[in-house]
Amino acid sequence: MTIKVITFGTFDVFHVGHVNLLQRAAKLGDELIVGVSSDPLNRQKKGRAPVYSQQDRLRIIAAMSDVTRVFVEDCLTLKRRYIKEHGADILVMGDDWRGKFDEFNDICEVIYLPRTPSISTTEIIEVVRQPEFC
Repeated sequence: MTIKVITFGTFDVFHVGHVNLLQRAAKLGDELIVGVSSDPLNRQKKGRAPVYSQQDRLRIIAAMSDVTRVFVEDCLTLKRRYIKEHGADILVMGDDWRGKFDEFNDICEVIYLPRTPSISTTEIIEVVRQPEFC
């Protein structure tokens, strides 16, 4: 039996924390399926456009050897549908989301992985925007 793992994220300004999450998620199964937030969804949930376009972020994630397939996540409230459509056995999210996706335990195992310490896309963007950085 093939074990399918699914995860979701924006994956903007791709960094080692993203790599760590995807590699650890991939080790939990045979296939890793990644939902990448659409540009409109990112604007809705973060209040800003992503630095990299949806197409670029999809290409970056698809280029990872651990990733089997990528798709566009258009709506946060459709996670249950995405999990079922892709036949996922395990949903993996960072532990900053702990408890937020437990409702899906009825259709798959939900695992929260520890975030990589001292790194976040938001912090990277803030550092780059600071005048003294230039």
